[in-house]
Amino acid sequence: MTSYTSSHRRGVAAAPHHAAAEAGRLVLADGGNALEAMVAMAASIAAVYPHMTHIGGDGFWVVREPNGRVRAIMAPGPAGARATIEFYRERGYDAIPARGPFAALTVPGAIGGWMQALDGAKSLGGKIPLDVLLAPAIAQARDGYVVSRSQHALTRDKLGEMNEAAGFADTFLVDGKVPAEGATMRQTAFAATLDQLAHAGLDDFYRGDIGREIAADLERIGSPVTRADIERYRAYVTEPLSVPLIVGTLYNSPPPTQGLASLIILALFDRLRVPEAEGFDFVHGLVEATKRAFRVRDKFVTDPKYLSEPMSKFLDAAFLDGELQRIDRKKAARWPAPYGEGDTVWMGAADSSGLVVSYIQSIYWEFGSGCVLPRTGVLMQNRGASFSLDKNAVNPLKPGRLPFHTLNPALAVLKDGRVMAYGTMGGDGQPQTQGMVFSRHVLFGKPLEEAIDAPRWLLGRTWGSAHTNLRMESRFDGNLVDRLLSAGHDVDVLPEAYSDTMGHAGAVVLHPDGTMEGAHDPRADPGAFGV
Repeated sequence: MTSYTSSHRRGVAAAPHHAAAEAGRLVLADGGNALEAMVAMAASIAAVYPHMTHIGGDGFWVVREPNGRVRAIMAPGPAGARATIEFYRERGYDAIPARGPFAALTVPGAIGGWMQALDGAKSLGGKIPLDVLLAPAIAQARDGYVVSRSQHALTRDKLGEMNEAAGFADTFLVDGKVPAEGATMRQTAFAATLDQLAHAGLDDFYRGDIGREIAADLERIGSPVTRADIERYRAYVTEPLSVPLIVGTLYNSPPPTQGLASLIILALFDRLRVPEAEGFDFVHGLVEATKRAFRVRDKFVTDPKYLSEPMSKFLDAAFLDGELQRIDRKKAARWPAPYGEGDTVWMGAADSSGLVVSYIQSIYWEFGSGCVLPRTGVLMQNRGASFSLDKNAVNPLKPGRLPFHTLNPALAVLKDGRVMAYGTMGGDGQPQTQGMVFSRHVLFGKPLEEAIDAPRWLLGRTWGSAHTNLRMESRFDGNLVDRLLSAGHDVDVLPEAYSDTMGHAGAVVLHPDGTMEGAHDPRADPGAFGV
């Protein structure tokens, strides 16, 4: 069931786990602002949903400030100094492995993003001490959290991939076995790390005792990330990408993320002038817009230092109008694109000052690299697996280079006065689900909780399959499925009515009268709470 809350005046928080949403609500109730609430949520979600995210990953923020300015906080980690194509070729690899120490090849950026967020929070009057913000996560990691359905299932399904992942068994198995749903588990070393950060400051993660311990453990397991890589890391603030629609302006994160694709999808769909949701024109239109957007993404999006074209080119009206003409409104275009899989969390928060935050934090695949650093309890991401060992690729591996990111937090400033932060986990599904949730709620007027609950689809390859298809939850009308098949779509109706394949979406909305609402996905263990 969708977690939904509305008519709050002090603040609202939404997350894929209710404990993280409650951590945010407590900060808002204590007088904190939405940025402070989000840091508390980001720490908590790593403690209670570690298979989906952890502080060994990266993060991206889109923030609408009370004065109306919209900014992006970028916290991607670059490849380590020893992460070269030759490093992997010499060890017999034709591609970067997805698990184990050689998959842990990028610096964790998420904490750097927290630092930038808290600097912004203080400039807006935030006064909640760091130890208070981290207290819920410390308690959850130290005293125990309840294993969710998805953690149990993903541990079971991915266990065979974790043979080379140092520290995985000690942290996420119980006596060598998959923990049962509902069991209590602890992350003791992670709790101690959070406690150290609470008292020494977040900078300690990179340039203090915690950073030194992280580097020592990475060297011990054979990761190509060095102490110097960690010491020099800084997240940064920049301008987001944006595109105008009839209803308002959409914002998303710039490269190396796929925020461009999310904006192109909705800009093209807006131009299609589909009259109503849920019918053939709705599904076909969004799917075909996705194909156009992903072609641009896969050809041009990379580390911003290496972009061959300005991203604004692809959001200009002339380019979008040209892409619109390439969409056949009755027939599916061929689709040979690769599939990108990922596990991530989206969380949102808003407060009475007008501050609205859209945030994504990720370790890439479920459990990331699988490597848990023993001295700190940090679970390392495998985001570097998105690099190519072909030096002529769009995203070739190179020391210091930023990997391509599926992560992209979305935010909309609407002409009717509403501000909406929204997003989802789900790799290639993120732009698609954003398109569904936004269009259903904003363009077609569905209540927020219904827009998130409604059946979803995903265009892309099933993991391990050689066939590309359009996967749809079983709640779609059979006549619609038949019509999509007749139009040339390769449809696979999943057995589940609510499938984790479709991601875990959420949104928060600030209304012009000062009230706020929030909702998060029934496909997760959601929470949406307000004060």
